[in-house]
Amino acid sequence: MNLETAALILSKIGNPTRLKIVRLLVRAGQQGLPVGAIQKKLKIPGSTLTHHITHLKSACLIRQERQQATLVCKMEYGQLDKLVEYLTEECCVDEVRDGKSG
Repeated sequence: MNLETAALILSKIGNPTRLKIVRLLVRAGQQGLPVGAIQKKLKIPGSTLTHHITHLKSACLIRQERQQATLVCKMEYGQLDKLVEYLTEECCVDEVRDGKSG
């Protein structure tokens, strides 16, 4: 992952409603959640939810799958894992130990 991709993803989840959606989907696991269930849990209009889902999909954080008549949102765990890895890959590299750097 590069800086621009990480910044895009962070900008998309920087909205409180979108962060709630991400957390709901992470809790739901691999099976995801139907759009209607997300809407009910968040108590927001369908058009508002669609707006937020569109932003999350544009950052490849979630995907939607049709299961018969139900539209299900699923977390793209690979993308989320890459973001966390990018944010932590240089953890502590500049930490000062025993008065010496590195």
